[in-house]
Amino acid sequence: MVTRGGGRCTLSISGAAADRSTSNRKGGVKMAGRNDQRHASLWGVGAFTLLYLAIAVVTAWTIGNAEFAIYIGVMFLLIALVGLVHWRIGLSTPVLWGLSLWGLAHMCGGLVRVPESWPIEGENHVLYSLWLIPGRLKYDQVVHAFGFFVTTWVCWQSLQAILAARTGQPRRSITPSPGMLVLCAAAGMGFGALNEVIEFAATLMVPETNVGGYQNTGWDLVSNMVGSVLAAAAIGARGRYSTRS
Repeated sequence: MVTRGGGRCTLSISGAAADRSTSNRKGGVKMAGRNDQRHASLWGVGAFTLLYLAIAVVTAWTIGNAEFAIYIGVMFLLIALVGLVHWRIGLSTPVLWGLSLWGLAHMCGGLVRVPESWPIEGENHVLYSLWLIPGRLKYDQVVHAFGFFVTTWVCWQSLQAILAARTGQPRRSITPSPGMLVLCAAAGMGFGALNEVIEFAATLMVPETNVGGYQNTGWDLVSNMVGSVLAAAAIGARGRYSTRS
C-alpha cells in the first residue's frame, strides 16, 4: 500500500516535472520566435534607414549643404543610441519604423527642393520651409509633432520595460497611470528641447542655416508638445482598452 502510494506520489511528481519541462520548452520556443521576429524587424528597419542616409549623404555632399552634413552625423549617433535601447528593452516594430520614417522626413525636409511657386517661409525652397496651410501649418511643424509623438512612445516602452524588470510582472500587464503618462510626455518634450539645442549649435557652426529665428523655435517647441501630448493620450487609451479586454 505504501509502495503504491509512493509510486503514485513519484509518478505525480514526475508528471508535474514533465509538465513544467514541456511548458519551459514551449516558452523557450515562443521567446526564440519573438527574438527572431525582433531581429528581422531590426534588420529591415536598419537597411531602409541606411539606404536613405546614403542617398542623403551623397545629396548633401553634391549640393554643398554643410548644415545637413552635421545633422547626418547626429543621425548616425542617434541610430547607435536607438540600437542600444532596442537591444536592452526591445522596442516594438511600429516604434522602430516610426523612428526611421521620422529620420526620412527630416532628411527630405532639408534636402528636397520644392517649386518656386509653392508657398514657403524664408528664402530656401525646401520642404522644411513649405507651408502646408499658408500662414498656419508648415511641413517642419508636422515633422516635429510626429517625431516627438514617436519619441514619447519610446519613453513609455522604456519605462514599461524597466518596471517589468523591477516587479517581475509581464511587460504587457503594466498599464500607464496618469502620473506615468505625464512623465512620458515631459520626457518627450525634454528630448524636443534637446533637439532645439542641437539646431542652435548648428547655427553657431554653420554661417547660413535654415533653422529660423526665435518664433520658429517657439513653434517647434509647441509642435513637440502637441506630439508628446497626443502620444500620451494614445498610450493611455490603449492601456484602458487592453485592461478591459
